[in-house]
Amino acid sequence: MSLIDAARRVREAAYAPYSGFKVGAAVRGASGAIYAGCNVENVAYPEGTCAEAGAIARMVAAGETVITEVCVISASAQPAPPCGGCRQKLAEFARSDTPVLLATLDGKSVTTTVGELLPGRFDVGHLGR
Repeated sequence: MSLIDAARRVREAAYAPYSGFKVGAAVRGASGAIYAGCNVENVAYPEGTCAEAGAIARMVAAGETVITEVCVISASAQPAPPCGGCRQKLAEFARSDTPVLLATLDGKSVTTTVGELLPGRFDVGHLGR
């Protein structure tokens, strides 16, 4: 299964009764394995979980900590990028040049990188270690 197929498939499982905006995300770990996640809303809005966070959690739970590729898909008119928090989450596990495919259900796509999505990222170097 391709990364975009995994993201498209998991998007169908999204729990989005409030916004109706289903998102699927898939990341490829250094082993080549694909980990997918979908958004999960909550009536207490800040308590929801983004698709990217779900995919990263699955990857870490499987014992991997390096993302080599990312895909995010939604039914929006234009490819939707990750929110600011998810950009930082992706940056925790991916290099700046890690490719990110942003796609729509109707076939529009944009390819970018983690570094382009989050220039000036905060990382461990800022902790003085």
